[in-house]
Amino acid sequence: MNLLQITRRAALLSSLGLLAGLPLMTAAQAQTDEALKAAIAGSHRTPAFVARDAARHPYETLTFFGIKPTMTVVELSPGGGWYTEILAPYLREKGQLILAGDDPASEQAYFQRSAARLKEKLAASPALYDRAQVTVFAASTGKLDYAKPGSADLVLTFRNVHNWVALGEAKTQAVFKSVFTALKPGGTFGLVDHRLPAHMPQTEKAESGYVHQAYVIRMAENAGFKLVASSEINANPKDTANHPNGVWDLPPTFASKDKDRARFEAIGESDRMTLKFVKP
Repeated sequence: MNLLQITRRAALLSSLGLLAGLPLMTAAQAQTDEALKAAIAGSHRTPAFVARDAARHPYETLTFFGIKPTMTVVELSPGGGWYTEILAPYLREKGQLILAGDDPASEQAYFQRSAARLKEKLAASPALYDRAQVTVFAASTGKLDYAKPGSADLVLTFRNVHNWVALGEAKTQAVFKSVFTALKPGGTFGLVDHRLPAHMPQTEKAESGYVHQAYVIRMAENAGFKLVASSEINANPKDTANHPNGVWDLPPTFASKDKDRARFEAIGESDRMTLKFVKP
């Protein structure tokens, strides 16, 4: 479907009341981001990461968040670099990628190893990562100066909010406030995480890895953000969020090993909220 057909289709749906309350797709939004598609299709990406594309929808997700190659983008807790492998080449020439990673000076060995793995990954492919800036993001110890105040166009975090919740509400709120501080006025906070159904109680530390969408929205709004859009791009209606080992029973982790593996494979990756906040 070409751009004219897309625009006409949107207008028709609107006239039928099927897009009530939603803005029409603009010409700019309808255009394909070929640079982003190229980054996702790049041969540099880890094959095991590529295998997750069908569940994680990187093109649709990043497009929903409004990413552009000229932006300064912060990725909070890049972990193994699933999204980093896409963001780094996409932003390398015209933008800036800030990887707010784990603290190498942490007293916890887990965070030390995580920081070392990220450093090793970046050093192994300088043609991709030489212009990425690495800073420290440590919610547990309050090291939240990962970007200069008012410097970022977009802050992204993928499947990390439940880790902040485990630290307590005060530290969770501090993280959201730090994102607000890092962003320029009009900047965007894009967030994806495992969604707990509203009828299920959320425990104090979200041990299952699932979090209420309403809780996340409240934390963001308390920090000063405005929710401008939510998407079901990463939804999975097969996921009940009720598993013995929480979200980690699902792929790609399979915490229960071979027990009920076929059932968990059939469910697929978790049901996820995809939320777009803006700093007024």
